[in-house]
Amino acid sequence: MDLQSKIPDFITEKSNIVRLVLFTASFALVFINFYSPFGVEYWLGTTRLQLFFYSSLIILTGVLVVVISRIIMFNMVKNCKITYIYFIIWILAEAFFMALFYALFEKIYFKDTRFFVDILRATMLNTALVLLLPYSATWLYFSYKDKKHQLEKMNTGEPSPDQQKNLIPFHDEKGVLRLSVKRENLLYIESSDNYVNIVYLSKDKISKFLLRSTLKRMEELFSNSEIVRCHRCYMVNFEKVKVMKKDKDGLQLELDFPLTTDIPVSRSYFEKVMETFSKYSTNS
Repeated sequence: MDLQSKIPDFITEKSNIVRLVLFTASFALVFINFYSPFGVEYWLGTTRLQLFFYSSLIILTGVLVVVISRIIMFNMVKNCKITYIYFIIWILAEAFFMALFYALFEKIYFKDTRFFVDILRATMLNTALVLLLPYSATWLYFSYKDKKHQLEKMNTGEPSPDQQKNLIPFHDEKGVLRLSVKRENLLYIESSDNYVNIVYLSKDKISKFLLRSTLKRMEELFSNSEIVRCHRCYMVNFEKVKVMKKDKDGLQLELDFPLTTDIPVSRSYFEKVMETFSKYSTNS
């Protein structure tokens, strides 16, 4: 496992976070009533029902640390990547702050006469059990469900999330999906009246698909991408452009697949083409 790689998405899914919190709270509640940590032995003169009520109140208050922590994590993953090493540190911080809460509770409310460091050490051990056991169980369960879901997708032919990111969907003017092409297989798009020709590679051969749409709509779809309009009638995938040359007919783009048509560049798109070609020439 690479500690610098991103944690699986199922860890930060909203529904799984809710399940984690509920399972952790339930486990902690059972744990405190059977194992009697966190100063429960000081609660003398209480009935079993009263003990259950008080322990429930305290353990659920402590679990608020996990609730707040996971809300912060859920919002953080929208803007940044959480790696395994960062996630491990995060869990240790959760355990520490929960242990600190229980240690302060014992010291202040139950007047525990031990040194605070000794109380904190004991609560850290108990908190580690309260958190790490349900965390490990839920991780295994969520991982199992995720792998099972991926296998079901493979069996039904549905592409995985990684595959979906690499696929370009082409919808007609009514929004109906007509074609999906891998980015590296798309060559260019050519206008044809009220239609566009999607030219792509399939089984090492050039294929075309006629789609009822406009080049303007395609231009909006591929804004800020490697697929750029270069002519009144053409858009080209600049990851497939090998050579840019100027002849008697003007500026032409030569693609990296044999037998493909050279794509013309018109003056109105010259600046954008030069900028894009320079960008992808540098990255390649």
